[in-house]
Amino acid sequence: MFLVVSYDVNTTEPAGAKRLRKVARLCEKYGVRVQNSVFELDLDPAQETALRCGLEKIINHEKDSVRFYRLGKNWKNKVDSMGRKQLITFGGDLIL
Repeated sequence: MFLVVSYDVNTTEPAGAKRLRKVARLCEKYGVRVQNSVFELDLDPAQETALRCGLEKIINHEKDSVRFYRLGKNWKNKVDSMGRKQLITFGGDLIL
């Protein structure tokens, strides 16, 4: 399942800055950052559950927001961008 995850973490206090870093690090484990607070991820159901559980533990439910957009398996014709583009390849061969 292809997901876009966006978040808004309230950083008006030091604890918020710490939560912001934790949210970003967790999302980096599962996908690719495409904007400051936006990630594109290709996850199976177990990975999505693990990500959601991790985010539940990090965010302040009164001050922060996380949004999930499910684009499904046929996402390539649903994603378009302008400006600086990042190469996003999920499921392909990795050559080092």
